[in-house]
Amino acid sequence: MSLKDLPKLELHLHLEGAAPPAFIRGLAKEKSVDLTGVFKEDGSYAYRDFVHFLSVYEAATSVLKSPDDYARLVSAVLEESAAQGVVYCETFVSPDFCGGSDVGAWREYLHAMQEAADRAEARDGIILRGIVTCIRHFGPDKARASALCAAETAGDWITGFGIAGDEGKGKPGDFAWSFDLAREAGLRLTAHAGEWGGPQSVRDTLRDLGVERIGHGVRAIEDPALVDELAEAGVTLEVCPGSNVVLGVYPDWSSHPIQRLRERGVKVTVSTDDPPFFHTTMRHEYEQLERVFGWETADFLEISRNALDAAFCDGNTRERVADRLKDHPNERTSDDR
Repeated sequence: MSLKDLPKLELHLHLEGAAPPAFIRGLAKEKSVDLTGVFKEDGSYAYRDFVHFLSVYEAATSVLKSPDDYARLVSAVLEESAAQGVVYCETFVSPDFCGGSDVGAWREYLHAMQEAADRAEARDGIILRGIVTCIRHFGPDKARASALCAAETAGDWITGFGIAGDEGKGKPGDFAWSFDLAREAGLRLTAHAGEWGGPQSVRDTLRDLGVERIGHGVRAIEDPALVDELAEAGVTLEVCPGSNVVLGVYPDWSSHPIQRLRERGVKVTVSTDDPPFFHTTMRHEYEQLERVFGWETADFLEISRNALDAAFCDGNTRERVADRLKDHPNERTSDDR
């Protein structure tokens, strides 16, 4: 079986960060919004480093001004994901960008996004679930407002709560109130850590926020004891190799620790993070893992099963996705090489 045909699950995808550049340029033209400096001459997103990337991300997001804009965004993103063979996806969505964390406005945005996701599922078979995400560099007070939005809309579609943004701003414990509220509302928890903050950021996040998944988490490899703890506790890492390489966390694919983490027993998954920003797709990630580490069909199916086990969805949804993973060979044939 070819990598193109393998069903893929993605747990770490930022909705706005997955917006095709042409989609954002089109919206900007419709709304007469000046996005000077956001794009390169070739039409791709322009940024210098991670902090500048965050600024460009927020500038691009500024053209998304209504629930209808977000419905169109969901449709565009899911069309791209389905074309890559993704059958189940979880996306980070922030009330900060959807109505300014006002619960009433957030409900309107959420309704529009969910309707678009339902249409995409009927059209392409791809299932989407949302993880409400507070923005770390916006501070703890705004995080509380996002957590309230999450708690008020927790259910079959909003199934998780997390935190993203600049790891250099504040400490995980500053956001404990928000995570406690989300937990009490029945939401599953994840958090970005171990991308820029090093292994200690992973330790602090696990201790102070009580999450079951870590976004990125790859720098845990620098602390062998922490790697053992992650393996023993069954914490799942949402790994985005292409993103890590493009942003300079690692100089190249061969330096990336995803295979070493697997060999040490850590549960890892594969995602694209902000795919057009990092010039990647799920298929490209798979192709690179095959080329650099020699992964075969059995390896990719293991990654998908890890993702399914860690997915923030109900049992019925899990069973439906599991059906898509059945009856696939565990070893590659010569035709797939």
